[in-house]
Amino acid sequence: MSFFESLSIQTVLSSVVLICILAFILGGLVKGTLGVGLPLLAVPLMSMVIPSPRAIGMVAVPVVLSNLWQMIDSRRIVQGWLRFWPLIVMQLISTVLTVKFTLSLDAHQMNQMVAGSMILALVLMVLKPTFEVAQAAEKKASAVVGLLSGLLGGVSSLTGPVIITYLMALKLNREEFIGCISIIYLSSGLPLYLAMLYYGRMDLTDLTYSAMALIPMALGLMLGKMIRNKMSETAFRLILYAYLVVMSIALLVRS
Repeated sequence: MSFFESLSIQTVLSSVVLICILAFILGGLVKGTLGVGLPLLAVPLMSMVIPSPRAIGMVAVPVVLSNLWQMIDSRRIVQGWLRFWPLIVMQLISTVLTVKFTLSLDAHQMNQMVAGSMILALVLMVLKPTFEVAQAAEKKASAVVGLLSGLLGGVSSLTGPVIITYLMALKLNREEFIGCISIIYLSSGLPLYLAMLYYGRMDLTDLTYSAMALIPMALGLMLGKMIRNKMSETAFRLILYAYLVVMSIALLVRS
C-alpha cells in the first residue's frame, strides 16, 4: 500500500469518527434543549457514513443509561409499569420480530427504512396531531401504540414521536410524562439492543464505541442546557425540521 493510499484511508476514518462524535454532540444538544431526540439525530447522521445497524447499536449505552436514570429519578416505576404494560408488552414483541425481519435486508434497504421512519417522525412532530383517549379505551390504545412503536424501533430505534404524541393525548403532567416516557423508552431500548445482539446486528465492538459515546453526548447535554434559555423553541424546531428533511432525502437517495 502506497503512502498516499494509506493517507487516504486515514482521512476517511478520521472523517467517520468526527461525524460520529458530532452526531452524539448534536443528539445530546437536542435532548438537553428539548428533553428528547437523541436517536432521532444521532442515528440518521451516523447512517450517512456507517451501516444503519451499527449506528443504531452505537446509541445503545447513552439511550439505556439516560432513561434508566430518569426512570429511577421519577419514583413512578410501579405506577408507570401498571398503567402502560399493554404498550410495553406489544412493543417488546413487535421489536424482537422486526429486528429478526431486518436480518434479510441489506444496508441500502435498512437506510431506506430509517429514512421512512424519519419522515413519519417529521410528520408527527410538524403536524402535532391532537386527539383524546378515553380511559376505557386506554389499554387497547396503548397496545396499538406499542405495536407501532415497536415496528419503528426495530427498524430504526426512532420510537420517540409516536410515544410522545400518545402521552400528550393522555394529558399527563410534566413529572408523569417524564417518568412514564423514560419507562417506555427503557422498555423499548433493552429488547431492541438485546435482540440486535442475539441476531448479530450488533456486537461488543458497537457496545464499546457506544460507551465511549457517553462523553460527546454529555458535552451536548451541557451545551443544550446552556442555550435552552437563549433560543426560542420555535426557532430551534425549525432548524430541526430542516435537518430532518435534508437527512431523510439524503438517506433515500443513498445507494
